Amino acid sequence: MFSFLMTEEQKALQKEVQDFVGSVDKQLILDMDENKVQYPTEYLKEAARRNLLGLRFPKEYGGRGLGWTSEIIALEDIGMLGSALACLYSLPSIVG
Repeated sequence: MFSFLMTEEQKALQKEVQDFVGSVDKQLILDMDENKVQYPTEYLKEAARRNLLGLRFPKEYGGRGLGWTSEIIALEDIGMLGSALACLYSLPSIVG
């Protein structure tokens, strides 16, 4: 049977992602909405620096090997930044 409770590892990941979301400059979101920023490179660089990209990919391919559930936990909180940044975060993993 599948458990809908988060593991301790997933809770720790959620905290990591929430810290990242809290660090994102909210002006970036406004600038994207007004088409002042076409591609937020710094946002992706910071996500990569924090090892938040490719969560579901195996470690031997540069991911963290955490699986789809962890990917969705991260995406849920990143979605709080808006759909543009959520899509930017998730698309490489989905089509990867």
